Amino acid sequence: MANRLILIASLVVLLSACASNEIYRSEFSDCVVTERQTCESHAIQLHNQGTDQEYLLGFVEIDDQGQLRNRAQMQVLLNELYALAAKESLLINVFVHGWHHSAAPGDANIESFKDSLAELSVIENKLHINKTPRRVVGIYVGWRGESIAIPGVNNITFWDRKNTAHEVGHLGMAELLLRLEEIRNIKNTQEPPIKSRLIVIGHSFGGAAVYSATAQILADRFINSTKDKNYVGDAAGFGDLVVLLNPAFEALKYAPLYDLAQARCSYFPEQSPRLVILTSETDWATKYAFPAGRFFSTVFETHSTIERNDCTLPLSYSEGAADRQTVGHFKPLQSHELHPVDQNMTTTGYRQAKSIWRTQQSAASMQFGHVELKSLGRTVAHNPYLNVKVDKRLIADHNDVFHPEIMEFVRMLIVISAAE
Repeated sequence: MANRLILIASLVVLLSACASNEIYRSEFSDCVVTERQTCESHAIQLHNQGTDQEYLLGFVEIDDQGQLRNRAQMQVLLNELYALAAKESLLINVFVHGWHHSAAPGDANIESFKDSLAELSVIENKLHINKTPRRVVGIYVGWRGESIAIPGVNNITFWDRKNTAHEVGHLGMAELLLRLEEIRNIKNTQEPPIKSRLIVIGHSFGGAAVYSATAQILADRFINSTKDKNYVGDAAGFGDLVVLLNPAFEALKYAPLYDLAQARCSYFPEQSPRLVILTSETDWATKYAFPAGRFFSTVFETHSTIERNDCTLPLSYSEGAADRQTVGHFKPLQSHELHPVDQNMTTTGYRQAKSIWRTQQSAASMQFGHVELKSLGRTVAHNPYLNVKVDKRLIADHNDVFHPEIMEFVRMLIVISAAE
């Protein structure tokens, strides 16, 4: 009897410790943020109205089964963006959070995303002085990145949230991203002064969700990037750029895209980056916890040794190792390293970013702002897929992805991909 009471009490404690499973942004009307009006429950918010930091922020929330919590929440946002895209060019930025985060007001990822959008709006205004700049739009995709709210105990949710992240990517989020890409294309068919652009960023399990939603599309666009099927042009991607920050998914899932890009031995200088993976060398969650969990998940699976020599770039690795390690920590598929620039070196600005990317050489380094992107010589120049090992001074741990130098580098990538 005593044991039964203990069991029941334990279950009650666990259930009471479950993270919120409710929609956070339940008001679907527009709201202008002011000092007196925070708009926290609104799914559409206008920030810094009338300044060079102005941006529109929208929220779309998805449940544990990958379903939209309320289709009306997404639809009112899409309707707003369709109307805007018919009149002006947009720079749409999607951010999908990861482990331990949500769409709750005050979440650290939301606040950091807001800061990044404000800075991006300033850059847009500076880069397009003689033209109407693109309106900066942010879409924050919220899902239950935490299933247990007790600090410390919530670390055991790592593998549970991994499965949920893939559900989020395969279902509701895939529709959202495709709808946003359609909006991006609306104004572009009208030959505007500045093209609309779509950037998708995912962190941690949010990176896994983004990859699940876009991997097959990326492969399709890469293969179908031959215009009229009579010559090879630039490799297309999803939207204009996908960035994954400390993503938590297996390297084996990335291997087919890596193979696809490696099989093409040259790219044009105008080829933009399409998929950029940034992983801290000291991210313990993806470097140690993830492989530990994958060991038990893959123990009964069979694996082979992969041997490649595309474009005289030899590659050899164990499928078993690739199935256990995360994409960012799997050395055979790493293409670059990112390091901070010495303080005595002159930094480069946003206006030089596209030129620096165009003039890159194989096995060379490029300086973007306060960081240096060093090729490991495993891919050809202008390969649109980059898997980058990041110096611990730039990303200290799993959640330190909004470090100023990293956000500056991501904005550089956005400028490169968003250029005319």
